[in-house]
Amino acid sequence: MLDFLTTIAFLINGVSEGNPLVRLAIKVSPNPIGGLLFVKFAAVLLGVYCWKGGRLRLLGRINLLFALVVAWNLAALIMASAQFHLL
Repeated sequence: MLDFLTTIAFLINGVSEGNPLVRLAIKVSPNPIGGLLFVKFAAVLLGVYCWKGGRLRLLGRINLLFALVVAWNLAALIMASAQFHLL
């Protein structure tokens, strides 16, 4: 959810999406939020698949990866905001 929200904040603040798959989904979708929702829904489905399949170690690693992505997104938003305010 936090990755979704930070990506929305990216779009609002003019920061480009770094993930090529998400960038493509946003570009080809009639509505950028619809493309983003599609990709995030697919990620949730993969998480449920790992959980139901007992792949908890993999799921833990994926959660760590998403936590790092959210931290990176927040840092990028802060940097973009700081550059805007310094201009």
